[in-house]
Amino acid sequence: MAIFLEKREKQMPKGYIVVSYREAPNEENLSNYAPKALEAMKNAGAKFIVRGMPVATFENGIEQRTVIAEFDSAELARAAFTSDAYQAAFALLGDIERDVRIIEGLD
Repeated sequence: MAIFLEKREKQMPKGYIVVSYREAPNEENLSNYAPKALEAMKNAGAKFIVRGMPVATFENGIEQRTVIAEFDSAELARAAFTSDAYQAAFALLGDIERDVRIIEGLD
């Protein structure tokens, strides 16, 4: 009997958009932005794994709203963030300072 080994294709690591707000967003702007941004990101394949304020901070941690969205790859995360749909939603947020990063997962 022959034993067949399944060849595994090397999968690309997941991609993550990590957003930290350096200042609290205006509540009205956030309520206008959030549903449109959520729709744009979900349509681009996002799975939101973190969204909100920290439960606790340590060392030099800052009490700031943080959002982490997972994608099948960093390229898909970048495409979602730079898409016309997301950029239109982002315009609704108004003038806000954020730290936005796209990071590859470990696997």
